[in-house]
Amino acid sequence: MNTLDDYDYDLPQELIAQYPPEIRGTSRLLVVNRKSGEIHDSRISDFPDFLNTSDSIVLNDTRVIPARLRGTRIKTGGKWEGLFLEVVAGGLWKILSKTRGKIQPGETVQLTDRWNVEQFQLEFVEKLEGGMWLSRPPLNTSFVELLEQAGQVPLPPYIRNGIMTAEDLESYQTVYAEQPGAVAAPTAGLHFTDSLLDEIANKGVGVEKVTLHVGIGTFRPIEVSDIATHQMHREWGRIGAEQASRLLAAKQAGGRVISIGTTSVRVLETAAAGGQIEPWQGDTDLFIKPGYEFKAVDGLLTNFHLPKSSLLVLIRTFGGDALMREAYAKAIELRYRFYSYGDAMLII
Repeated sequence: MNTLDDYDYDLPQELIAQYPPEIRGTSRLLVVNRKSGEIHDSRISDFPDFLNTSDSIVLNDTRVIPARLRGTRIKTGGKWEGLFLEVVAGGLWKILSKTRGKIQPGETVQLTDRWNVEQFQLEFVEKLEGGMWLSRPPLNTSFVELLEQAGQVPLPPYIRNGIMTAEDLESYQTVYAEQPGAVAAPTAGLHFTDSLLDEIANKGVGVEKVTLHVGIGTFRPIEVSDIATHQMHREWGRIGAEQASRLLAAKQAGGRVISIGTTSVRVLETAAAGGQIEPWQGDTDLFIKPGYEFKAVDGLLTNFHLPKSSLLVLIRTFGGDALMREAYAKAIELRYRFYSYGDAMLII
C-alpha cells in the first residue's frame, strides 16, 4: 500500500521560486531517461533537441482568469476574500469564501479591485460544503468581464502569500492561452516562448492543443493516509477530433506523444480510456496513481510539485518511483527552483 507519507520530501524554503525568471524561456531543465536511468542538467532552450520529427507535443490552452476576489462585507464592514470557481445553473457563481464570522444567505460583499477601487457587489445565496457558496453577480454580464474588473491573479499561497504584482498578469499566463476558465496556470507551459514553439514546429514536430481548466483541487493537498482512497477533484476538459486523429496517427507511425504538463496528461489519458486517443469533452476526475497503465502519454515535461500532492503521485507513477525520488534529490542538490514559477523536468 502506498501511503501519503511515501510522497513527502524536504525542500529548502529558498528553493521555492517567488518570481519567474527575468526572461521567459531561460529556465533550467532536468532531463530524466526512464530506460537508462540517466539524469542530467540542461536548459529549456534545449528542449527541441530531445524531440524527434515523428513526435508531437501537447499544450493545454486554458487561460487563467483573475479569480481571486477581495472586498468588504456590507453588513459588518469586515474584510472578505474569495476565489471564483465556476458559473453554475442560473448564472450563479460557485466561490470559495474566507472571512471571520459567519456569512448568512442574503448578505452582500462589496468587491474592490487590485487598486482598492470599488467595483460590484456579490450576493450570497446558498452555503455549500468545504467553505464554498453559491453567489449572485450582477446580471447580464459575462463572468470573464466581471473578473477582469474586480479579480486578481490567483497565485498559489507559496508564492508571496498569494499577493500578486502587475507583472503576474503576464508571467502567470502561457503565451498560447486561449480558453478562459482556469484558476491556476498549467505551469509547465510557462516556460514556452513563441520562438521556442516555432523552433519545435519547424523541426517537423506536431504541436497540438487541448483544454483543461485547472480547478481548486490544485491548491488542496491529499488528506487521506491511504492514497488509494483519495477522491480526485473534477476538472473540465476537451480534445477535438482533429487533434485526437493526428495524435493517434503519430503514435501509430512510431512517434511519441510528449505532454506539456500534468494537466495535458489528464486530458490525454481520459480521452484514451478506451485504449487509444479519441475525441472527448466533459469533466474528468482521473487520479493517476501506482498501478495505472498509461495509454496515451510517452513523455512528460513538468515542473517540480509539492510534497503529498496528487501531481507528485502522478509524476512518480509515470517516471518510476525510485528514479523520480533520485531526480528530485538531484534537483535539490543542483539548486533547481521549485513549483509554479520554478524550473522544469523532462521525463522521456
